[in-house]
Amino acid sequence: MFYRQAGDFKTTYREDIHTFPLRQDRIGYYILLAFAFLVVPFIINDYWASAVLLPFLIMSIAALGLNVLTGYCGQVSLGTAGFMAVGAYSCYKLMTAFPELSIIIVVLTSGVITALVGLLFGIPSLRIKGFYLAVATLAAQFFLVWLFNKVPWFYNNSASGQISAPVRDIAGVMVTGPEAQAWAKYLFCLVLVVVLAWLTRNLTRGRIGRSWMAIRDMDIAAEIIGVNPLKTKLSAFGVSSFLIGVSGALYFSVYLGAVEVGEVFGIQKSFLVLFMIIIGGLGSIFGSFAGAAFLVLMPVLLKNIMVAGLGWPTDIAAHIEFVIVGGLIIFFLIVEPHGLAQLWRLTKEKLLLWPFPH
Repeated sequence: MFYRQAGDFKTTYREDIHTFPLRQDRIGYYILLAFAFLVVPFIINDYWASAVLLPFLIMSIAALGLNVLTGYCGQVSLGTAGFMAVGAYSCYKLMTAFPELSIIIVVLTSGVITALVGLLFGIPSLRIKGFYLAVATLAAQFFLVWLFNKVPWFYNNSASGQISAPVRDIAGVMVTGPEAQAWAKYLFCLVLVVVLAWLTRNLTRGRIGRSWMAIRDMDIAAEIIGVNPLKTKLSAFGVSSFLIGVSGALYFSVYLGAVEVGEVFGIQKSFLVLFMIIIGGLGSIFGSFAGAAFLVLMPVLLKNIMVAGLGWPTDIAAHIEFVIVGGLIIFFLIVEPHGLAQLWRLTKEKLLLWPFPH
């Protein structure tokens, strides 16, 4: 009964195009942010940080980046993990070469470097699209992993080929390294997630975002009405790669602390991010977070129920996880292509008129 529009009217155009036009949505959003910033840091522990919160926040940024490219601009990519590796190795080289740099600058610069690499690999999108573009980005995935494995300069000639994050702090609080506290790593990632999601949301609502969606829906018609396909597609690759590079830098420096590129940034990671936006919803900011939350929480839930609760072997739980993910992907592609975001949107529409029929 509380989710109604009665008395919730707009007096300016700015209010009418608000991201959360309903007062109830804005209140819920502010409560969620207040809980995330003011409550969670005091109750978080190492298990929740490493198993749920940090992977959710970091993979949300990666899903957000892929959704910009695939969901909003319609350019299929299977090289997400490769670009995450670019962000991770850029972060490592910057941290070791410039120890005086702030970790914030290092992470953002890693995103910029990844954006430049993304622009380079985005050039084929001007000539090819669909399945052929997917194959081209898949080639980029394998090439980048091979490059980081075979060129010793990227891992500073380490005998193991592994990279480890040096200790870094913000205002005296450690955010990387073994001494970093769970709440510090969580807050660092949370701030970046909120800022990047806000910037991405504003991009998708403006002229750039409308150009992306015009190219996605009908590129020839978009070009006829004045949308520059070169500029639009490359801007999507650049923004997407920047976000994915930031997620890769955080995944390496804050979450794992040590990385071997073939094991961490393999093709499975690219498919995982793709599944996140398919299940969460293509072309939706909320869908990126919903898909990341689902695919991060589901393995933890299955492990606690099947392994810890029922005593099943871990390999059985892992196979059941694959079955569930595969079934959900088929379900959403057939029944609801716009994913969890569309289901949430329909639920809100029904709540606006409940208990009357819709």
